[in-house]
Amino acid sequence: MNYFIQEITATDTYLVRHLVLRAGKPIESCHFEGDELDSTHHLGYFLDNQLIGVVSLFEAENLPLGAGKSFQIRGMAVLDSHQKQGVGEMLVSKAESFCITEKTRLIWFNARTSAVGFYQKMGYEIIGSEFEIKTVGPHFLMCKKI
Repeated sequence: MNYFIQEITATDTYLVRHLVLRAGKPIESCHFEGDELDSTHHLGYFLDNQLIGVVSLFEAENLPLGAGKSFQIRGMAVLDSHQKQGVGEMLVSKAESFCITEKTRLIWFNARTSAVGFYQKMGYEIIGSEFEIKTVGPHFLMCKKI
């Protein structure tokens, strides 16, 4: 099986985002504010030329975590049929490598409570208490200095 990770467009992410993160909601719910900014980057994981995983990086400071250039991970999703096979880890690692080349000090995101363990294994820390994102569910703020 051949795989590769490459930059894709925001629209390319919608199929995977929809199936994994927004099932049962309109496809329009897969568009995130800032998706089309030049400073936003989308990565796709392809297996045998089929897109099976996506992650988006939004240049966004989180001042409580510290000033300076940082990226927020959003829309991290791997098709159910390919989860727990290392795809997510490879996407996050590629995102981290990208951030290092961009001279970023910090990666942060709002992780679904169900995904916290995955991110902790990759060295991310929980900051604060669980909170609710309306229409999406419970989350934790997580970050990693790189």
